[in-house]
Amino acid sequence: MVVNKNLPQCPVATAVAIIGNKWKLLILRNLLAGPQRFTDLLNGIDNISKKVLTENLRSLEEDGILNRKTYAEEIPFKVEYSLSEIGETLKPIFEVLTDWGNNYKKSVKNISEK
Repeated sequence: MVVNKNLPQCPVATAVAIIGNKWKLLILRNLLAGPQRFTDLLNGIDNISKKVLTENLRSLEEDGILNRKTYAEEIPFKVEYSLSEIGETLKPIFEVLTDWGNNYKKSVKNISEK
């Protein structure tokens, strides 16, 4: 469920308010590959604690960026996280960020080799 909150007027500030911390970006990066369980996310993101992962997953779910599906019929019960329809629209942004990051690393490497 998307929480009705007072969002900034500036669209960039809105995006930063929703997805702008490093943990949310890394969670989203991992979910772009497909649905994952809590443990998969925990193991796939270096140095994130269970508490921080839980807080960020809850926030992203409240903002409508990801879906949480519980399989209560399984013991122990299984929870799976996936991007929502609006969350999937972040894919091109992450592609651009990936390209930018790779280009930046190349340019820094080239500068340090001179």
